[in-house]
Amino acid sequence: MLFDIDGTLLQKASVEHGRALREAAGAVHGVDVMNVDAVKYVGRTDAAITRDLLRAVGLEGAAIDARWDEVKTAAAEAYARLCPPDLSAYVAPGMVELLDELAARPAEFRLSLVTGNLEPIARLKLGRAGVGRYFEALRGGFGSDDEDRGRLPAIARARASDPPWERSRTVVIGDTPHDIACARVDEVRVAAVATGPFAITQLADADAVVDDARALLPVLEDWVATPPA
Repeated sequence: MLFDIDGTLLQKASVEHGRALREAAGAVHGVDVMNVDAVKYVGRTDAAITRDLLRAVGLEGAAIDARWDEVKTAAAEAYARLCPPDLSAYVAPGMVELLDELAARPAEFRLSLVTGNLEPIARLKLGRAGVGRYFEALRGGFGSDDEDRGRLPAIARARASDPPWERSRTVVIGDTPHDIACARVDEVRVAAVATGPFAITQLADADAVVDDARALLPVLEDWVATPPA
């Protein structure tokens, strides 16, 4: 089970994350991106967001790429400073109960992450929310691995086992059309939860759409019992 973070595991917990990206990009490149508007955040990787911020103030691709590693480090440091000590109030309703149930059945379910967050930011965010314990270290696909979210499920499957975890046993769980699209790239199933900014009707391309985490368990149980042909 490859869980997205923002809008799926957590709700409205990304304000400090966004500020950390802006601070880091501005500091490394010596520009001001704090007031750049019209950059889309939802469902995208941190690298793609940062690229748009920097392009908006006139930087070109080669210059952005050359210092991306510096920006990643600076963003993680900024987030560690900005992140509230307790994010538990932002955990999506019913999510802890779902994770408890899935984690108690390791023969059927293995929990991991697919998120556009940089990995250090993702780990700290989930740890401060009290749900980091469900997701093993050295597992998952993150925005620090690739700018293209479509490549992240395959990265997560490769880290889960050797040979890579089977597509037939993999499900992406997210709240945006980007989550659906990345699952399609890797040809795995996707369950969408309408707990983010998108309504159920806007997530209709998923294999299943539910209104919150509490409705996910029967879907996932059914899929484990009946893997795709």
